[in-house]
Amino acid sequence: MEANFKIKSLNHTEFSGYFELTDLELEKIGAIRMTVDKFPGFPCRVSLEDAQIGEEVILLPYSHHKTTSPYQASGPIFIRNRANTPTFEINEIPLMLNHRLLSLRGYDKNGMMKEASVAEGNTLKESIIRTFENEKIEYIHIHNARPGCYNCLVERA
Repeated sequence: MEANFKIKSLNHTEFSGYFELTDLELEKIGAIRMTVDKFPGFPCRVSLEDAQIGEEVILLPYSHHKTTSPYQASGPIFIRNRANTPTFEINEIPLMLNHRLLSLRGYDKNGMMKEASVAEGNTLKESIIRTFENEKIEYIHIHNARPGCYNCLVERA
């Protein structure tokens, strides 16, 4: 039986005001403003699209796994100016993920990692379905394997 899923990016409202901060204010929170100089290479965690060359992005630390388990985690993410949170259809894979080597981390309801795998982006749908075959898996985090930064959340649909 095929498990349906839904990919969720970060909510753009979490980042309102970041682009109005000065470089010094960004530095105080461990963030920096950058201009995109290669494509692909600056994946936005809000739009789940690669930023375009010349576009302004902010690289900032982000707590992406807020849990009381030992697997709580944070790491760097890119956000694009004026990016909006998209709504993906059931079983839809954002194009940004298709050309990357990805790490899937499956967690149970207590935030404990129960499965982990690596997949080429063009096989991501099958990898998600395979991970959700384990009934203990409540959600999956997808990370870039090179470098290994958080991308998005996958929930059962």
